[in-house]
Order: sequence, then structure tokens, then C-alpha cells
Amino acid sequence: MKKKSKSSLRAHFDRFAGTVTRVTGTPATFMVALAIIITWGITGPLFGFSDTWQLVINTGTTIITFLMVFVIQQAQNKESMAMQLKLNELIAATKGASNRLVDIEDLTDEELLVLKKFYVKLSRLSEQHTDLGATHSIDEAVKNSVGKRRGRLQNPDAPMENKE
Repeated sequence: MKKKSKSSLRAHFDRFAGTVTRVTGTPATFMVALAIIITWGITGPLFGFSDTWQLVINTGTTIITFLMVFVIQQAQNKESMAMQLKLNELIAATKGASNRLVDIEDLTDEELLVLKKFYVKLSRLSEQHTDLGATHSIDEAVKNSVGKRRGRLQNPDAPMENKE
């Protein structure tokens, strides 16, 4: 029964967070917030710019900011997960794409750095190709690059793009 209430609470908060982020991200909401700040500023002389007058806006904005952090983070977590799943589907469905990249977001920073170096090397090797789809891995890039160099040495007038 606890699982049901947890998932129910999660579902309610998820809907709430989605609604709040949609509503707060509109020009109308911005204009309301701006009107509140302007009204507060105009009332300053009426309250003698007192400490209480300043405390009202400081407390209000602090509370709203504190709560919005959690609401926005929930919405971003959901959107990020959805984006990762969409990318995973594209990787899994694309012939020639490396399935090693599925769930890449779960790697450590060190593992991500290793992959980044891999793709930097792949990019440098691929710069020699005019066909953007010519290489999909370092092995292919090295093979294509070596093959091209050999071909260029044997036939210097050969075009630079990969014809494989």
C-alpha cells in the first residue's frame, strides 16, 4: 500500500510541477510578477521604506524561489529522462550507430572524459573526409584514413571523399 501512495504522490507532484512550470514560464506570469515588484516599489514611500516593507518582498521572493527550485528540478528531471529515452531509441534504431552510447548518462565523469577523447580523435580523423557519414568508429576512421592516404599516394589526383 505504501508503494501506491508513493507513486500517487509522485504522480500528483509530477502533474503539479508540470503545470507550475508551464504557467510560470509565460509572459502573463512575468507581467504579474513585474506588477507586484512595481507596486511594492511604489508603496515604499507610504511605509517609509521601513525594514518591514523590505522584509515583505525579501521573504516573499525567497519563499517562492526556494519552492520553485524543487518544482523546476522535477520538471527538468522528467524532460531530461524523456530526451535520453528518445536519444536511446534513435541510437538503437540507427544502423551503424554505436549502442555503447545507450545509457551514457549513467557513466562516471572519468568514463565520460574517456568517451569525449574518443570522439575528439574520431572527429580529427574524420576531418579528412568530405562525406559526413564516412566513419562511425575510430577503427573505421583509421581504416578509411589509411586507405585514403594509400590511395592518394598511388593516385594523387584521386578525390578526397570516401567512396566505400
